[in-house]
Amino acid sequence: QVQLVESGGGLVQAGGSLRLSCAASGDTFSSYSMGWFRQAPGKEREFVASINWNGGSVYHANSVRGRFTISRDNAKSTMYLQMNGLRPEDTAVYYCAARYASGLSITRSDYTHWGQGTQVTVSS
Repeated sequence: QVQLVESGGGLVQAGGSLRLSCAASGDTFSSYSMGWFRQAPGKEREFVASINWNGGSVYHANSVRGRFTISRDNAKSTMYLQMNGLRPEDTAVYYCAARYASGLSITRSDYTHWGQGTQVTVSS
């Protein structure tokens, strides 16, 4: 079973950048496709981006496309989310997730392993 730990969140001004990391342990990282989700106060957890097992296929939600970039380094068992052009509406707890499959998914229920989350706050 894979364990996931997010890091890199924080407070940033609108227009700024952050890079989130998700470190995996406990299993072969390349056996999993991965995703980023976020949850703002009072809202449901929503899909942000996903990546297949080797990084050759990615998908970003419309709300972040062109600003955020998902990537992974299987040699380091780590996934990343580079976030540029941050907006106040990006404020949320960001979660990384894993599913034991090669292809990516945008569906929350497909993911079986979750990290504890990292807070991202964007001030206006």
